[in-house]
Amino acid sequence: MAATWKPHEKQGRLSKRSDLPDSVFAYPKQRKEPMTNAAHVRNAVARFDQVDDVSDAERSAAFANIKKAAKHYGVDISEKDWKVLGRTPSTGRSKATRRKAAAPAAATRQKRTKTTKKGATTRKKRVATLKKRAAKKKASR
Repeated sequence: MAATWKPHEKQGRLSKRSDLPDSVFAYPKQRKEPMTNAAHVRNAVARFDQVDDVSDAERSAAFANIKKAAKHYGVDISEKDWKVLGRTPSTGRSKATRRKAAAPAAATRQKRTKTTKKGATTRKKRVATLKKRAAKKKASR
């Protein structure tokens, strides 16, 4: 599919997204994923599978636009086909998957709240120390 993306060279801050021409969007009909700099191009690649309500033809055109913008801004894209980036949003994780992803954070929290030799938890100590510092600061004013 042919790319429709064109660089937007207007200088200065734009006050509204509506000031941008359709040619700077990965999905020009829906005006989704603006690409006016290298960071926007990387963001468009990262969020490619999160775009809803677009057909496969529109995804193909958007990938062509992203590739053209990436070349213009010097962003390396290793993907050769849009199907590698995805077709359906990957936001619906199962409860088991969420629990598995949260396990390392829970283990870290448990480590932080282990009881010390003196009987107080490290988290409680930290909170108490912060409160004392805040009270000292307030008293010295």
